[in-house]
Amino acid sequence: MLSFLGFSMVAVFMYLIMSKRLTPLVALMLIPILFGLIGGYANDLGTMMFEGVKAIAPTAIMIFFAILYFGLMIDTGLFEPLIGKILKLVKGDPLKIVVGTAVLSMMVALDGDGTTTYMITVSSLLPLYKRLRMNPLILAGVAMSSMGVMNMTPWGGASAMAMTSLKLDSSELFLPLIPVVMGFGLLWVLVISFIFGKMERRRLGVIDIDAFREVASTAEMDAKIEFNYRRPKLVWFNLALTLILIVLLIMDVIPLMILFMVAFAIALLVNYPNIKEQQERISSHASNAVAVVSIVIAAGIFTGIMSGTKMIDAMATTLVSLIPEAMGQHLPVIVAFLSAPFTFFMSNNAFYFGVLPIIAQAAESYGISAAEIGRASILGQPVHVLSPLVAAAHLLIGMVGIEFSDLQRFLIKWALGTTTVMVIAALVLGVISL
Repeated sequence: MLSFLGFSMVAVFMYLIMSKRLTPLVALMLIPILFGLIGGYANDLGTMMFEGVKAIAPTAIMIFFAILYFGLMIDTGLFEPLIGKILKLVKGDPLKIVVGTAVLSMMVALDGDGTTTYMITVSSLLPLYKRLRMNPLILAGVAMSSMGVMNMTPWGGASAMAMTSLKLDSSELFLPLIPVVMGFGLLWVLVISFIFGKMERRRLGVIDIDAFREVASTAEMDAKIEFNYRRPKLVWFNLALTLILIVLLIMDVIPLMILFMVAFAIALLVNYPNIKEQQERISSHASNAVAVVSIVIAAGIFTGIMSGTKMIDAMATTLVSLIPEAMGQHLPVIVAFLSAPFTFFMSNNAFYFGVLPIIAQAAESYGISAAEIGRASILGQPVHVLSPLVAAAHLLIGMVGIEFSDLQRFLIKWALGTTTVMVIAALVLGVISL
């Protein structure tokens, strides 16, 4: 009964947000409450929701100030010199820009953190996409595709959790996957970006940058757009502050939320010492920050009820029991493909600490090692990053200014393609068995 309730809740939730009958914010809060009441947990719902929100609070605070910080850096004009150099390098070719987006996001994603990857990639390239009128879905889609592959590194969330729950080390789990992840996975992302770039080149053509600048400049004058908040004289200070912030993020010496709070305060004070100017800059980005953070906090209610009611545990047990006895020898391939929907509908924590140990235990009876199951379990990460339960995904759509459902529809088939390519490569290279 509990398992049925959990699957029903996930199905209703996804249907309502994908069909745009409810916003993610409303669905994340009201749907789990409704199903919690149906399940008879009325007396405990308050505690469950509080625990879920409490767990997500540091992430929500970090995202709030990260949006304010990078929004402020865009206002000051920090990325304008970079955009100018990129414009000269790509010569207005959308294809080169999209492929460059993939390369940049892959490099930044080496730290295994989606939040950092999205913030740096989008902050650097969104002004360029807007200037050339390129589809922002492509920027978000390419960044997310890169993160879906790079999240599989040993210091990324998925691999770390798989190693912890199965008591493995990186030599057992990740090293055999290097050709699959770093080779075929990233190569497929470059193929995706090439296809997207060709689409944009057909739509926009190769843009004459000089002519485009004249048109853009004239349009800005006609619209009486004033950029009096630019701070070209402080570009070196802002660059240094941002580089220090990124280094500290990677070193993980201070909690992320504290880093962004302090960095934002310093940047605001130095760039806009006038209190009125400070208020204007905060107000200009507040609506975006609140929209993203509210969804992240709402996700705490969803995960809190899912965990507190034990729906996740029941769902995991049911799914494992559905695997036919005759298919037991093929568990690695089954796990590889099932990890995509599993980690889409539930958090990585729930899957790797709740579901994976059960599957690994079942696999032992067929002579399949825990290491092989662990490797298979992280191949679904390209789909996982599209989940509405991933906080960094809400940061991404908030920064780019798109709808979550639009991004999911745009990218889901390509994400499934990434997982499929890596599973086939893993089979061919003998990383997992058929």
